[in-house]
Amino acid sequence: MTTDVARRVAAIWRIEGARIVATLARVVGDLATAEDLAQDAVAEALAQWPGDGIPSNPGAWLTAVAKRRAIDGWRRSQNLSEKYRLIGAGLDDITDAEWQPIDDDVLRLVFAACHPLLAREAQVALTLKVVGGLDTDAIARLFLVPVPTMQQRIVRAKKALSAARVPFAVPDPSEWPARLSAVLSVIYLIFTEGYAASTGVEVLRTELAREAVRLGRVLHRLLPREPEALGLSALTELQASRFAARVDANGDAVLLADQDRRRWDRSTIARGAALLDRADALGRGRGPYQLQAAIALCHAKAMSVDATDWDRIVLLYEMLGRVAPSPVVEINRAVAVSMASGALKGLAIVDQLADAGVLKGSHLIPSVRGELLSRLGRTREARSELLAAAELTRNEREAALLRRKAEALQL
Repeated sequence: MTTDVARRVAAIWRIEGARIVATLARVVGDLATAEDLAQDAVAEALAQWPGDGIPSNPGAWLTAVAKRRAIDGWRRSQNLSEKYRLIGAGLDDITDAEWQPIDDDVLRLVFAACHPLLAREAQVALTLKVVGGLDTDAIARLFLVPVPTMQQRIVRAKKALSAARVPFAVPDPSEWPARLSAVLSVIYLIFTEGYAASTGVEVLRTELAREAVRLGRVLHRLLPREPEALGLSALTELQASRFAARVDANGDAVLLADQDRRRWDRSTIARGAALLDRADALGRGRGPYQLQAAIALCHAKAMSVDATDWDRIVLLYEMLGRVAPSPVVEINRAVAVSMASGALKGLAIVDQLADAGVLKGSHLIPSVRGELLSRLGRTREARSELLAAAELTRNEREAALLRRKAEALQL
């Protein structure tokens, strides 16, 4: 019973955690305190729920307990009257019926964590930790830095926000431009981790990806004339359209070439395409998210891999590489080039990246290299690269897929 409850609590936290912390941060005005209160509430749930049963609205229960703990702490403080003023009336009497997850609370937390006093990397890392619920190891892998470096970055960011007494409220519109780029990055990386989990036993973390889609929708409604907000929302909608086809009945990954495109959600594709059209209609040129959405739309329109307009995708990746250069963009460009012009040309790009020493510790280069070598008939090399990639990935399903592909090659 206790083990079952612990699993349920973990699942509830994955789904509700960001909203609970966001609500508490708005009430207490401090991120670190909000996190501590939320964790205390989780500990109390683990102690009480095995005997009392799981409440009908567990998110409300956790939030109410955390707020009551805050009130108890403030009652012991010297600044009692000021603390009561902050929390307002009635917070000690929250009921399940009053619990309504407020979408803007989460977005408010994103904007607050993306405060300009923090460096860009710290803004994004902290928000991924608090809003995305990602562990430090996953965040470090997204940033391609050692875990201790990321741990220090997040701790310093929390201390900086606390010392500066950053208010947890959506800033005035005049302050949005200074934070928007980081906010877009956060939503994008949350979606990325949900779409292709970097660790664990699942290919998809659907609840995480769908939260990023939701945040993107809220953001572009707040900023209907911001092309990159529209572009990011278009991108997440188009990628989310593939969810039903991305895993098989056993939960294993299904590669793009093998997906049943009849299972792609055409209404979601239409929604993403319409958002991209709205962004283009603003006439301010395509930024990184619009370009990625345009690439995703090329895939969404094609009825098969062979029918895909690979030449256009190569062009779009070249444009993306100019406005937002990164090794990951180059890896993806190499795959597109291999489809448009042959595996040998794609392999040349990958080899240049490998020689430059980029993406060390990542499975991306050996996995792509293994695929291209396999297509060129260099089976022994391909097998070695795929097995090396399997050792580097932290996702068990992805590692198993890479090993199966290596074993399928005939030496």
